[in-house]
Amino acid sequence: MIRVVLCTIAITTPFLAAEDWQPSKPAESVPAVRFKVPDDLEVTVWASTPQLFNPTNVDVDAKGRLWVTEGVNYRRHNGRRPDGDRVVVLEDTNGDGKADTSHTFVQEKGLIAPLGIAVFDNKIVVSQPPDIIVYTDVNRDLKFDPAVDKREVLLTGFNAVNHDHSLHSVTAGPDGKWYINNGNCGAVFTDKSGKTFRMAGDYYKNGGGEWPVDTQKELGKKSDDGHVWTPGFTARMNPDGTNVEIVGHGYRNSYENCENSLGEIFQNDNDDPPACRTSYILEYGSAGYFTREGRSYNSVKRASYSKNPTVSTVMPVSDWGRTHWRQDDPGTFDIGDLYGGGSPTGVAFYENGVLGKKYAGTLLSCEAARNVIFGYQPEPVGAGYKLDRTDFMTSNTTGEFSGADYTGGVKKQGDDKVLFRPSDVVVGPDGVLYVTDWYDPRVGGHGDMDDSCSGTIYRIAPKGYKPKIQPVDLSTIPGSIAALKSPANNIRWTGFDSLQKKGAAAFDAVLAVTKDSDPWIAARGVWLLPHLGPQGVAACEKLLESSDTRMRLVAFRALRRTAKDIIPYSKKLAGDSSPAIRRDVALSLRDLPAEKITPILVQVAKGWDGKDKNYLESIGLAAAEQENAVWTGMRDALGQTQPLKWSDNFAKLTWRLWPSQAVTALKERASSTALTKEQRALAVESLSFIDDRSAADALLTLADDKSPSKADAMKWLLVRGTGAWAKFNLKDDLKKRGIYDPDKIELTEVTVPAKPEKLNFTPDDVLKLTGDATKGKATAMRCVMCHQIGDAGPHYAPDLKGWVARQGANMAARSIVDPSADIAHGFEGTAIQLKDGKWIDGLVTTTGDPTVITSTGGVTQTVPKNRIASTKHMDRSLMLSADQLGLTAQDVADVIAWLKTYN
Repeated sequence: MIRVVLCTIAITTPFLAAEDWQPSKPAESVPAVRFKVPDDLEVTVWASTPQLFNPTNVDVDAKGRLWVTEGVNYRRHNGRRPDGDRVVVLEDTNGDGKADTSHTFVQEKGLIAPLGIAVFDNKIVVSQPPDIIVYTDVNRDLKFDPAVDKREVLLTGFNAVNHDHSLHSVTAGPDGKWYINNGNCGAVFTDKSGKTFRMAGDYYKNGGGEWPVDTQKELGKKSDDGHVWTPGFTARMNPDGTNVEIVGHGYRNSYENCENSLGEIFQNDNDDPPACRTSYILEYGSAGYFTREGRSYNSVKRASYSKNPTVSTVMPVSDWGRTHWRQDDPGTFDIGDLYGGGSPTGVAFYENGVLGKKYAGTLLSCEAARNVIFGYQPEPVGAGYKLDRTDFMTSNTTGEFSGADYTGGVKKQGDDKVLFRPSDVVVGPDGVLYVTDWYDPRVGGHGDMDDSCSGTIYRIAPKGYKPKIQPVDLSTIPGSIAALKSPANNIRWTGFDSLQKKGAAAFDAVLAVTKDSDPWIAARGVWLLPHLGPQGVAACEKLLESSDTRMRLVAFRALRRTAKDIIPYSKKLAGDSSPAIRRDVALSLRDLPAEKITPILVQVAKGWDGKDKNYLESIGLAAAEQENAVWTGMRDALGQTQPLKWSDNFAKLTWRLWPSQAVTALKERASSTALTKEQRALAVESLSFIDDRSAADALLTLADDKSPSKADAMKWLLVRGTGAWAKFNLKDDLKKRGIYDPDKIELTEVTVPAKPEKLNFTPDDVLKLTGDATKGKATAMRCVMCHQIGDAGPHYAPDLKGWVARQGANMAARSIVDPSADIAHGFEGTAIQLKDGKWIDGLVTTTGDPTVITSTGGVTQTVPKNRIASTKHMDRSLMLSADQLGLTAQDVADVIAWLKTYN
């Protein structure tokens, strides 16, 4: 498995020398010749077991040495290596492009598959929940000796121990900050400035492991910065652990993030099976895995509207992926590249080096379940980025995947193309790429299968390239400039840190960097200017007038990190031609007084095209915790004082700001037949996201028989009245209006037939046949009781569009013939036993009171808590087998033939 992040309690075990442990089986790896990369590049093996075992994360130092965290003691194998896991250092001492030495830097019993490692000169940062540990190699001998070297816990309080959704790697930003990344296990931690952050959601004690931090006690509470945050999250801080800021939140299990020289942050995020994605992080924004309240996730967002309001569960959405990340809700940032099932891991951003300008600006994202490293060239579009995906490096060009949660966990032991499990990718000091592979037939599922603990590091470089590592001397300004220009992210940080400490003496050299012909290198110099005295600040201010949009953007960001008063700069750029800069202007105003920021936000709002989700979200994030004051000020300044004459843009702005001051106006709009049906529906939806009793009362009024918005109001009252608005005790009002009366609900028994004791034919029988796609299309309509095909069928089972292209014919045959053999993650069934003895089998989409469950045929029922005797997980699939559907082997072959074309 590769999505590891396991871990332990604070470690007191002394340093241990490398032990005699060896795996129980011989090492294995995927041959370099199996990989496909761009034609001008080649893949070679740089290191392999026994030089390292089960690599979880990697970083590189200025001399080209690779530092790797290992995960031998992962999950059920905790204790397999009795002396604990290690950080190992590997080096190519003779320059032939292969590692020839490997040794242990540190090994401790408390290290259990630590996920993250970052190297900042002689400071080695290891992510080991609940701690971020910093080892300082004082004598620089590459071996941790507690008698000489220093070990400290920088921050602590990250859930959970021996879990995959916990603390991930530390990375450096171009601003001199350190960035941390944590999955949705959450955290409660206090920074070195004394501020406590409460990252709490409903995901608690899920997926095994130990949970030393009781995040549930902090659910819904504000952190000391005045905001309510949800897990997973990204945070930035000073390297000494002070002044933590939450940068983004609402992730499921983002494995890693990377910061480029413009200050843009990218990440991948896992949610199997429907919704893995690669995305740009909008500062302060929510990715949408948790709701605003932090009390619901994943399945609660899955179902769609029903015509019957008594079985409605969530808001209408355009597709499942958007629902999963709540893309049509106010309060989430744009989705990025949503590619479906997977298990994303390490990321890196390539800017300069020996690969050449062709690859400058390439975002690389490891996808372990798909045996690939995706490549993107992020293209600025409005306030976000367009992310077109390519396969940069892959061992699997057939698209037949196995061993992942989204493939049902099926493992192909003998096919090495699917055993490549890239855990991380890093850029070397000369610009070559290094990829760590955790070789295993299984990925995800909190487990691994490879008893050889094999690991390999592959190098991607121009064909025939020999290493050329230039020395770095941080004691001098030229040496520090060389480090700042390094292709390697964390080496660049050492240059930044050194030049910042040199202050005004470094100004001339840094100013020269800002004029470098390479725009990525030039941007790195801009970040330093405000740290180099008054002349540096003045030079940075001058760049606000640059004709280069990227230089204006970076200059504004650099000033924002250092200026005591950002308002003058924000006023200057509020009407900038670039929507990306106007977005940043809005974000810069967060937590400043409403009377100061509202006029600037008015100017920013005038530049909105009415469509850009990230742009609108930036305005909402700027107004956080003072939405009423900002909204009323913007309403008056924009001339939107008559509710029935609002512009569509202002109506959507109101939707995002969720101001209680707008309740009366929204109620008027929802009641008016002078507006279109769509305008009334948006008014009702806007009311539903306002966390105030007055909004609930307005919807109750709109649920009256005479209201043109009755149907929409009833649907939203069920959603909110039994969810986020349950605190308003609306049960009697819901009952009175016939929206939700648990005593009158009639429940229908729906059970899934038991799995046949014997199959009439096997998947192999199907694969021997030639299918007829035309017949298969007609035959496939038998599947619409569970699957949506075209406009027919419910969103109950996995989406069939592109399914065979993703999974391959073998997997398709197995899933249709015997769906209970391997149940896709996220589609495990639940059996509800009612107190009257009836059973309802299906997919639970909302837990609590009521529980909402969808059964075969898309039948969705709302089950009051007081009617439930018990619930249990089903030991079989909710999908009927081919035999149960009356399909022959030829029928299945025909269906698969058609599904190959259904993309």
